[in-house]
Amino acid sequence: MDTLNKSEITHLLPHRDPMLLIDSMQDIKKLTSATGIVNVNKNSFFVQGHFPDQPVMPGVLIVEAFGQTAAALTAHGLDKSTYENKLVFLMGVEKARFRNPVIPDCKLLLKIEAIRSHGKVWKYKGQAFVENKLMADAIWSATIVDKK
Repeated sequence: MDTLNKSEITHLLPHRDPMLLIDSMQDIKKLTSATGIVNVNKNSFFVQGHFPDQPVMPGVLIVEAFGQTAAALTAHGLDKSTYENKLVFLMGVEKARFRNPVIPDCKLLLKIEAIRSHGKVWKYKGQAFVENKLMADAIWSATIVDKK
């Protein structure tokens, strides 16, 4: 199984700090599944303004991190010529549940799986864990589009 570090992920995704949320990926099974890793810490950009006295990673950023992990999984697995000059855009979130707050100074593991693909449209599901505790889960879809 493959792994990717942050530098390798930046070659696959257009995101840059502070919006590149995933720090690495592991357990990559080509076009099937992967685990994204987000190091949530007290210096994370959202901490200062999102409940400063009791910081929590916003749920929308957990969904964004799911999407980034899925996009990197897809980009990493596709033939380079197929993905050249393309982007993966989020199309919709069917279900998202936030079960426990994600507090800074933790490692958030995003276990994602590609459920199906039909042409340029992909569907994924994911679960987010901190120390084996389920924090959130979601089902979402994305599409591969031409860069403009």
